[in-house]
Amino acid sequence: MVQLAGASAKNQVAIVTGGAKGLGRAIAKRLSDDGCRIVLWDIDFSRFDESEAGFAPAMKQVVDVADMSVVEDAFRNAVSTLGQVGILVNNAGINGPIANTWDYPVKDWDRVLSIDLNGVFYCCRNVIPHMIDNGYGRIVNVASIAGKEGNAGGSAYAAAKGGVIAYTKSIAKELARTGVLVNCIAPTMAETELLHEMTPEFIETTKGKIPMGRFVTAAEVAAMVAFAASPDCSFTTGFTFDLTGGRATY
Repeated sequence: MVQLAGASAKNQVAIVTGGAKGLGRAIAKRLSDDGCRIVLWDIDFSRFDESEAGFAPAMKQVVDVADMSVVEDAFRNAVSTLGQVGILVNNAGINGPIANTWDYPVKDWDRVLSIDLNGVFYCCRNVIPHMIDNGYGRIVNVASIAGKEGNAGGSAYAAAKGGVIAYTKSIAKELARTGVLVNCIAPTMAETELLHEMTPEFIETTKGKIPMGRFVTAAEVAAMVAFAASPDCSFTTGFTFDLTGGRATY
């Protein structure tokens, strides 16, 4: 029987990708409030301010998750500096342009899939062996309701997030007896910087699908992630937690 490494999230090292802003920053703050030591991975920290964020990361590392060698080096440095990593939150992602698939720029398609899907694989590929060796780990992959239902005009993003959901299910089964649990979340649109990449028409269409009539808040997403990343989540793996205001009831 696998023995858990700790009874709480307190003092656990948590890596949060895309953690300098938006949902990533909110998730990192919540995990910090719960006692975790936070490692932020992002490509740009120019707008990150500790006083505004409300927490002080243990480490800030400039990481392009779409580059395997960069991820390898960053993880090696994080472990060397802080020790055992117990939590990985794969949040880094981009939306990409809104366009019909027959007009979708190939370069943008490749970029969205590289960051939103390949990046999740690269991070997991590096962190999982470490967690297996320690007999404990929690991985939370940030997907989207678009990965379940698709969004007209956002095919690259939906394809990537659908891939994240399927990948989460697959590796959760591989890891089920190791003490490493893997789940993902599928929120609807949130009030973050990603809205700037979308057309007003796309935003209104998406909001119209939500029975509650509003977007999810960053704090609500962070609370769900905090549970999935905690020892309290001990018998759920490979699952997709929805945050859709009633849009998804399956």
